Parts: sequence; C-alpha cells; structure tokens
Amino acid sequence: MSLWKKRFSAPGTAPGTLRAAEQRVETVRVEVIDYGPDHLEERTVERVEDTFVYRDRSSVTWINVIGLHDLGPLERLGERFGLHPLTLEDVLNTHQRPKLEDYGDYQFVVMKLVHAGERIETEQISMFLGYNFLITFQEVPGDVFEPVRERIRKGRPRIRGAGADYLAYALLDALVDHFFPVLEAYGEKIEALEDELVDNPTTDTLARIHGIKKELLLLRRAAWPQREVVNGLERLESANLRKETRVFLRDCYDHAIQVMDMLETYRDLASGMLDVYLSSVSNRMNEVMKVLTIMASIFIPLTFIAGIYGMNFDPQASPWNMPELGWRWGYPAVWLVMLGIGGALFVYFRRKEWL
Repeated sequence: MSLWKKRFSAPGTAPGTLRAAEQRVETVRVEVIDYGPDHLEERTVERVEDTFVYRDRSSVTWINVIGLHDLGPLERLGERFGLHPLTLEDVLNTHQRPKLEDYGDYQFVVMKLVHAGERIETEQISMFLGYNFLITFQEVPGDVFEPVRERIRKGRPRIRGAGADYLAYALLDALVDHFFPVLEAYGEKIEALEDELVDNPTTDTLARIHGIKKELLLLRRAAWPQREVVNGLERLESANLRKETRVFLRDCYDHAIQVMDMLETYRDLASGMLDVYLSSVSNRMNEVMKVLTIMASIFIPLTFIAGIYGMNFDPQASPWNMPELGWRWGYPAVWLVMLGIGGALFVYFRRKEWL
C-alpha cells in the first residue's frame, strides 16, 4: 500500500473497503482538452488511464477531474504525471488555504471558487501546472471556466498559441473575477439594509447585518491568500512560466487587489451599519422617553393640584380651611386652572421643539 493510501485509510478499515472505493470510477469524471495552434481535441474519458497518452505530447493538455470520491484514479494519475503524494493529499483535503508550492517540474496551486446562493459556499480548486499540461481537480460539477473553454474552441490565437502557463493564468483570472459579481450583489444588499436602518430597523435587520458580516469574512479568507498566490506565480522563477505570461499574471494580481479593496470597503460598511442600527434603536428609545417625560411633566402640576384638594379638609372644623371648598364655582375654577397649566406647558414644549 502506497504512502497516499496509508494516509487516507482509517484505522481499522477492512482491506476490501478501500478497494471498493477504488472501483467507484463512475463517481469521477475526467474531461480532457488537448490543443495547439492548429488542432483541438476535446473529450470525456471513461478511465483515468486514457489520459496517459497526453503526458509526452508537445501540445497543451488540460485534464479536468471532477469528483474527489475515489482514491485509485487520482493516485494512478499522480503516478503517471509525477505528482507528489503530499500534494495529492492536499487535493483530497478540501479545507486547504489557497497556496502555491513549487516542486520544480510542476507547480501546485490551491484556489477557492465562490458559490453564491442563499449563503456563501467555497469549493477548492486544485491545479498542477507542468510545462505542457495543466491538471485541475474540482469537488463538484459546475465551474466558471466555460468562457475559457469557449476561447479554446473558437481558436483564439492568444490562448491556442500559448502554453499551459497561459491556460493556468486564464483559469486563475476567471476565479478571481468571479468575486466581482458576488461582491456587487453584497453591495446591493448593503444599500437596501442602509435604507431599512434609517426607516424602520428591526431585530431581523440586525440578524441580516451579522449574516453579511460573517459571509464577508468568509470571502475575505478566500480572497486574501489568493492574491498572494497570484503574486507568487508572477514572481516565481520556473521554466514552466514564460516571460510573456507574467504580464498577464500581473494584471490578474491587480484584479485580486481590487477584490480585496471592495471586500474591505463592504466590511467597513457592514460594521458601520451595526453602529447605525444601535444609534437608530437608541434614538427611537430617546424619542419614546422624551414623549413620556413630556407627558409626565404636563401632569405633574395637575397631580399636585389634585393632591392638595384630595386632603379633604372640613371647612367647619378647621381654622386653616380652604375657602375654595365652600365656593360655588370652586370646582370649575380648579378645572380651568389645571387646563390652563397643561395648555401652557404644551405650548412651551412645542416652541422648544421638544414635541
């Protein structure tokens, strides 16, 4: 058993278990595009061994493996193309941080593909760049590489006349540029939340703000190291990377910087929205307290007057009697005084713009 199989065989696993996993070849789909300036061959092979004939060709070969369920096909592909078992281990460990590793004859690159739906999900894209081949590994079907495939099919001279390093640049550029529509969607969400914060902030608004902050953090964790990967490729001294391709990698690096700038801007806006939410809730509470305080201020003197007349002095028995108690118009007069005081306070608060 190879080092790779030893690393991925769980302790106590029966020998037949791993063999059964190797036989599930149908769970792995292998797509091959072999091209040059004057020819193009595109097909889906049934067995990974069918790709071995492309190893020693002078044309550019792109082998795309979809599905990481079966160990056997991946291991045989690695043995034929001289891929280190540790890099194949990283292919299966899909929680890798985007990175670049130089193995001399080939470069191993890990990138992240962002899937935007109800929530953000990331998929690991692994690449092996050789002088005349590029091998990519995807977790699930569906990617952002179809425009690159169309450029190859239509015979665009730039990509058809270049090497595998330009193909790797085109795929990296597609992965980096895919961040822009995702971030634009988050920009629209942030604008809508800002309007809601001003009009009617609720606890649901707070939950969505926290959700956006978490998803932007996930995007940042994917985008930040990818910028370093592209920069590392552009500076790497290797025969697999031609001087002409480095110019395009520099442009891809600029795109990665723009992605980071947008991410940092949206993260600042999301953090600011949290402050705006707290300020809005505080202002609404202050408005409520102000109204309650004004109402209490109006009724305090009225309560004072009513309290005095609620002491129930007997005008016949006490020398310190209240003359209004025996006055015929005392009751309506007290009402007029109370209404006058309340009205005067109301007018005063309106002039102070407290109401």
